Amino acid sequence: MRSGQCDSALRVFQTMTHRTSVSWNAMISGYLSNNNFTLARQLFDQMPHRDLVSWNVMITGCVRNGNLGAARKLFDQMPVKDAVSWNAMLSGYAQSGYVEEARKVFDMIPDECRNSITWNGILAAYVQNGRVDEARRLFEANADWDVISWNCLMGGYVRKRKLGDARVLFDRMVIRDEVSWNTMISGYAQSGDLCEARKLFDESPVRDVYTWTAMVSGYVQNGMVDEARRVFDEMPVKNSVSWNAMIAGYLQCKRIDVAKELFDAMPCKNVSSWNTMITGFAQSGFIDIARDLFEKMPRRDCISWGAIISGYAHLGHNEEALRLFVEMKRSGEKANRSIFSCILSTCAEITALELGYQLHAQLVKVGLRSGWYVGNALLSMYCKCGNIDEANTIFEEISDKDIVSWNTIIAGYARHGFGQEALRVFESMKRSGVKPDQVTMVGVLSACSHSGLVDRGTHYFYTMNRDYGIAANSKHYTCMIDLLGRAGRLDDAQNLMKSMPFEPDAATWGALLGASRIHGNTELGEKAAEMVFQMEPDNAGMYVLLSNLYAASGRWADVGAMRLKMRDTGVKKVPGYSWLEVQNKIHTFSVGDSTHPETVRIYAYLEELAFKLRKEGYISSPKLVLHDVEEEEKEHMLRYHSEKLAVAFGILNIQGGRPIRVFKNLRVCADCHNVIKHISKIEGRLIIVRDSHRFHHFRDGICSCGDYW
Repeated sequence: MRSGQCDSALRVFQTMTHRTSVSWNAMISGYLSNNNFTLARQLFDQMPHRDLVSWNVMITGCVRNGNLGAARKLFDQMPVKDAVSWNAMLSGYAQSGYVEEARKVFDMIPDECRNSITWNGILAAYVQNGRVDEARRLFEANADWDVISWNCLMGGYVRKRKLGDARVLFDRMVIRDEVSWNTMISGYAQSGDLCEARKLFDESPVRDVYTWTAMVSGYVQNGMVDEARRVFDEMPVKNSVSWNAMIAGYLQCKRIDVAKELFDAMPCKNVSSWNTMITGFAQSGFIDIARDLFEKMPRRDCISWGAIISGYAHLGHNEEALRLFVEMKRSGEKANRSIFSCILSTCAEITALELGYQLHAQLVKVGLRSGWYVGNALLSMYCKCGNIDEANTIFEEISDKDIVSWNTIIAGYARHGFGQEALRVFESMKRSGVKPDQVTMVGVLSACSHSGLVDRGTHYFYTMNRDYGIAANSKHYTCMIDLLGRAGRLDDAQNLMKSMPFEPDAATWGALLGASRIHGNTELGEKAAEMVFQMEPDNAGMYVLLSNLYAASGRWADVGAMRLKMRDTGVKKVPGYSWLEVQNKIHTFSVGDSTHPETVRIYAYLEELAFKLRKEGYISSPKLVLHDVEEEEKEHMLRYHSEKLAVAFGILNIQGGRPIRVFKNLRVCADCHNVIKHISKIEGRLIIVRDSHRFHHFRDGICSCGDYW
């Protein structure tokens, strides 16, 4: 059994002509030590006669297996109990966080069965579960504590950052060991009191590798990497923790070359050492070096995979991050919460909803979907990928919602154009006792802006400082200017901008320019654009916005002048394109696209659709074509905008009853918006289009934006 040969042990056991309780107990404890609880329990139930050791071994096995219910049932059935029996149950409850049950067991223990293990067990139960005040009362009620007990309580105070209380205990100790000194030194070091930590370090009669490492880690955590290196170089003996702490210090202060030199010289590299280096290089943008280290690792764990995957995702290499995730799964490594969260965020960035569904299913299968950490990642993914209904379901399932959960769903409803729903969630958030923060109010004001709720938005803006202590920043002012501007209250928007306690930034002027374009105010638009150009001369979007304003007014000479200015300054217009996901593959379209394999079929559908649209009363809007060309050519250009091509492809390839989700990098034009409304009615389909500003849900000839965007 001790060498793991369970089958051989069983064969010997079965050939024994006479078995004593010692034989049975050897088999049971052997199975338990080899993590085979089921066979151990079967043998225990078959035992003809059990002794005290049998009961204690089985109860201890139940506790270690996490089955406290079975342990307690056996414990209550025991004919005789000794100190081992009581301590096993006490330890089981304590380690599982059931402090009250542990205390009840402790109070029931006969005096003759109480020993130092018993007292330390109940003390540790309080300390390990953060109840240090109750632990202190228990401690003071008994005078006979060993050094382990003193260290346990002192460590509890250190973890609670109550260094004053910990120091009182330390000074009272008659006998101190290395753990006592190390606990106080690391406590002071981690809290930033390096002077007191160094003083104790110098006074310490015995220094082991943990004492030295505590000082190195303390200096590193407080940004004093050179001082950490001096201590590190003086260390008589170093372990992997010491080396890793020093390497991490250099990586944190971006001294990459020194970290690499130290890593290469390290004689005791472990998987944590490799992970530290990979994380440091990836976070510093040296993803190729990080990948080279990853490939050279002798052994990888889920932290290794998470470091390289998140490194690629952080730098925008989303496809490679996803490819590595698939490779990790094939290697047999299990993903942890951090990796799932990273990959879900990657799906959100590239709007890979189908893959998001698959990840969601995997999370359910492994039992990781509950809790705010993964729950928030799922919530964000569904919001950004266009499934707000599923996002709401996830939100309701998160049992321990934090501020990020609330902010994500509010911003999600806002961007999908469901302003009233966003405000309903906001009111629910306040009733639940969660205090709004600055991000919350950006989401709330954005919801009001997208839905034209001018009065509600104005109320929230002017009361958020009084009600929640939130001073308006530039993002809040930008939301308000956008809200007023969209509603046509351009004078109010300008007056609000003038009253700002700080200078407007490019985003604020951009909001005013956007409102000017909507309402055809060329003079105000020119003023706003000029301010943006001064702050962000390379902002192609603002050039295009002003050019569109000129084109809508028929000022083609000014449109030409803008194009010439863009050319002379080297500013390039971002080409418009739309995409959608069908069967885990992304299909991308640009205006007039003829490169897609199904181009003929798509164009045939659009030709057929043109006849149906005319029957529905649709009239094209050639004035929306921002080029000085003939009317017939304008109509042709409108018909083959990228979003129309993408929607047509979706209708032809996505089975009825399923939503069609199209994504566009620029704002959807008014003609496409009008056409897609008609298509949703003609085809009886839900069509969801996300442009650069918001989501549009088209159903039965109506858009969720109410034609207000």
